[in-house]
Amino acid sequence: MVEKSPRSLKKVLAEIEKRWKIKLSKSTLKQLCKKAKLSWKRVRKSLHSKRDDEEFSNAVEELKRLLEKANKGEFDFYYFDESGFTLEPCVPYAWQRVGEQIKVPSSKSKRLNVLGFIDRHCHFESYVFEGSITSDVVIACFDKFAEKITKKTVVLIDNASMHTSNAFLENIEKWEAQNLFIHNIPPYSPELNKIEILWRKIKYEWLDFSAYKSFSALKKALNDILANIGEKYLINFS
Repeated sequence: MVEKSPRSLKKVLAEIEKRWKIKLSKSTLKQLCKKAKLSWKRVRKSLHSKRDDEEFSNAVEELKRLLEKANKGEFDFYYFDESGFTLEPCVPYAWQRVGEQIKVPSSKSKRLNVLGFIDRHCHFESYVFEGSITSDVVIACFDKFAEKITKKTVVLIDNASMHTSNAFLENIEKWEAQNLFIHNIPPYSPELNKIEILWRKIKYEWLDFSAYKSFSALKKALNDILANIGEKYLINFS
């Protein structure tokens, strides 16, 4: 019954009373939920209903084959994506004293856009821009990254418009000549791009609340994190 009204125990209590003439307190119902291994946690947005299941399944198998080859040292494998940061924080859960509440500063601000490449060993390359992210910006980042690779490298990207524009596609042959190859994932499959884990860690765990006091504080805190990914800041790809 809780699963039918997961956001409102009040509705569940009313339904229990209506159906079985039993009057429970909210605290009792919460205890019963815990015994049933239910917990109050953040609901996640999902795009699963929009994707092609067969295409997704094929992509998962192809990705497994690529990673097996990368693990054998046949080539380096990186995940690429962009993410934006402003003074409007992603509000995380936190331990707080009963009757008190932690308040995180929040305000409108410019946007810091981060474009990043990360491999499964947390080797990380990033590029930070305050302007809009266009295909030209993405192309410039790939050009810089191509100069740094030392062996055949495959980069996984999603199907964002700046990754599928004519301007971007026109550069693929040039990058392949530099030993840099692009691997696209199907639409609505963000979980295949493991750099998403990194963005969540930065936004929900690593950025201190003090970073949201000012744009300069945010920029400094974010740059410190980006500079120390792979050392002080690590993510698990398993």
